[in-house]
Formats: sequence, structure tokens, C-alpha cells
Amino acid sequence: MGPARRRAALRLRGGGSPPLLGLLPGRVSVFPLFFLALLLGFVSLLWLQLSCSGEGPVPGGGEQSRGGPRQPCPPPAPLLPAEDEPSWGPHRLALLVPFRERFEELLAFVPYMHRFLSKKRIRHHIFILNQVDHFRFNRASLINVGFLESGNDTDYIAMHDVDLLPLNEQLDYGFPEAGPFHVASPELHPLYHYKTYVGGILLLTKQHYEMCNGMSNRFWGWGREDDEFYRRIKGAGLQVRRPTGITTGYETFQHLHDPAWRKRDQKRIAAQKQEQFKVDREGGLNNVRYRIESRTALSVAGAPCTVLNILLDCDMSETPWCTFG
Repeated sequence: MGPARRRAALRLRGGGSPPLLGLLPGRVSVFPLFFLALLLGFVSLLWLQLSCSGEGPVPGGGEQSRGGPRQPCPPPAPLLPAEDEPSWGPHRLALLVPFRERFEELLAFVPYMHRFLSKKRIRHHIFILNQVDHFRFNRASLINVGFLESGNDTDYIAMHDVDLLPLNEQLDYGFPEAGPFHVASPELHPLYHYKTYVGGILLLTKQHYEMCNGMSNRFWGWGREDDEFYRRIKGAGLQVRRPTGITTGYETFQHLHDPAWRKRDQKRIAAQKQEQFKVDREGGLNNVRYRIESRTALSVAGAPCTVLNILLDCDMSETPWCTFG
């Protein structure tokens, strides 16, 4: 085919050339165009990777920006422990995550924590404790249920909020043999800084959790169950330990919670205002009332977890504030 025919082949049937082809030289080969397409595809993937949230903190502190949380990076292939690999250690963590209707946070939490713990070579099992009844949210009871349902293949627990991601790999999630270990300490948590705070992320051996009789089941709605549990820890003769040598301050964690979108249930009903400051000396693991509606093994972006759909029960004569009615 001669040069004139090649030029004619680039013209549209109605006459003239397409706008893009009009910018190209008269003689064009398919190979430069193919190379250009590959280059554009590579640049697009690079831009996507750089624009996602990754493991770094959100600019401006631990809270998400006003525009909403950044897009999470696609996680690499998850690291899975080999059962005969001694470097992973003998202990296994049950990561207990109280949960209700916060799926966008869950989709970020499960793959992130699985990758974070695997990089630290910590054997773990993530339990999503999904409250599906019609009572008010009860974080403490869900943790009690998670403890009872976590099985004998785990020997310590992490009480872990779904909206709190550790950004500093120096944080210790290892077996807390010496006593409860508060990972999200007041010096590091982006929001709560009082000395007796033990919420967010707290590690305990199963033996120590049983010594405390778990957490009180009387706290329906948001807040105060951690403060009561701190008094249980002290009453059991245990000492709370906290991280040392962490220099990232309040940027140690990423807090995913958006208060404008996820309003907390802080209402206090009837006698709940007085009861929330009392120590529950009778209830805990021994009297939590619940039923497991379903147990489902899931994989979120390649990260395994178990979702427990939990129906809590409420004794209306003891805690009438478990409903808004």
C-alpha cells in the first residue's frame, strides 16, 4: 500500500480526519499508540495508589477531614501464619469488635487490622460482634458475648473499637502477661485524655478478664462502661500498663468516626443518670443474656473474619433504659 492510500485510510468516510488523529503525523504506526496507552494506564494506577489513604495519618490530625475519609488503599496479599512457624509465637489473639450498622468503617477496619497484625506476626482471629436486636447498643455485653464465643484456640483478647486504626507499627499487640495493656492510652488517643480512660483498644489475657467477671451488662447506649471496667480492673488487683517510647502523640491513631453522620446515643433515661456512676458488683460474664442468631465466616478484601449476629436480652425490671420506650 502506497503513502497516499495509507493517508486515505485514516480519513473518515464522510471526509476529514478524527480530531485525535489530526494531531498525529502523517505516517503513524500502531506500536507508538499501544505504548502510549500502556503509559497512560500506568500513570492512572500510580495516581490512584498515591491518592488513597494508605497507612499514614490524615492531614491535620487523627480525625478525618471534612470531606470524609480518604479512600483506603487496596491491601496487598494478606500474610497468613504457618502453624509450624515459631516466629509467630505461641499465643493467639481474639480481636473483639462491637458493631452495629457501621459497614463503611468495617470495610476499612478488617483488611487493615489483618495486615497490621500479620506484619507484626501476631496470630489472631477477628470477631465482628454485630448486635441485631432492637435494644439500645450495649458495647460491654457484646464484648462479654465475644469472649464467651471466641473459643479455646485464643488465649487473650483485644477490646477494639471499629473506628480506631493504629498507625504506628511500634504499638504492642502482644500477649499482655503482666496485666491489662491499654494500647489507646490517654497520651495517644485523639479524643480522650483523662488518666482512668481504658477505652478504644484494651488487651487482656482471658484469665484476667475472668478475674474481672467481664464487663457490666447495665450500660445501654453510649459511654461509661469503660470507666466502670477500670474500677473492676483495680478491684481485681490488676495494674493497667500503657505504651512507652511512642513519639507520634495524638497522630498515633486514625479515628474514622464522623459525628455528623454517626450520632452517638448519649441519652440518659430515668434512673440511668444515677446508675451510670455505680459499680456493678454482681453482673458481668456470669449473667449476660444473649442468643447467637448466626455465625458467618467472611473475607473482606482477602482478610478473614467471623461475624456473630447477636440478639441481646434485657431484664426490664433491672435496666428499663435498654429501650427508648
